[in-house]
Amino acid sequence: MNIPLIQGSFSPFDSFELLSQMVMLKVKFHENKIYNTSIEEDIKYRESKIKRLQQDLMELKKYIDSCAGQINIDVQIKLENQ
Repeated sequence: MNIPLIQGSFSPFDSFELLSQMVMLKVKFHENKIYNTSIEEDIKYRESKIKRLQQDLMELKKYIDSCAGQINIDVQIKLENQ
């Protein structure tokens, strides 16, 4: 099953705002999981995921700042049963 989540052209400002909100939603997901666990390995794993997402967000900001004009975004959710 595929769900087209974001498809279209956006200004650099709107592109960063939209994508950063998606990244922050994932950060919040990991923070909530950390809050609800006491397993040290899980906490460290999720903290590393959060740090990576924050680094990716900084790289995204640099990339978008270097773009001129509209930015095409195509984000899909792909679900597969394993």
